[in-house]
Amino acid sequence: MTVLFLRMPANAVVPELPGCSAFGECEEEALKGVMTAIELWLETAKKERIEIPLPSGKKVLEAIIGEMPTVRFPQAQKGGVE
Repeated sequence: MTVLFLRMPANAVVPELPGCSAFGECEEEALKGVMTAIELWLETAKKERIEIPLPSGKKVLEAIIGEMPTVRFPQAQKGGVE
């Protein structure tokens, strides 16, 4: 799945899953929230027999923001986001 971060202060959005997003005081908080939102979205879709879209990742990002920027996550080298 694709997760977009928007600063307001931090908003994570999953374009492939309509209405799936989360807010936080920082990106890490928004990421934790959106991971929960993804789980709940998928659980509900299965119960309601809603088609679950295939991840479209890079294509979605390119359509939304144009050319893909290089993003590096320093915390990933230290074991990831906790």
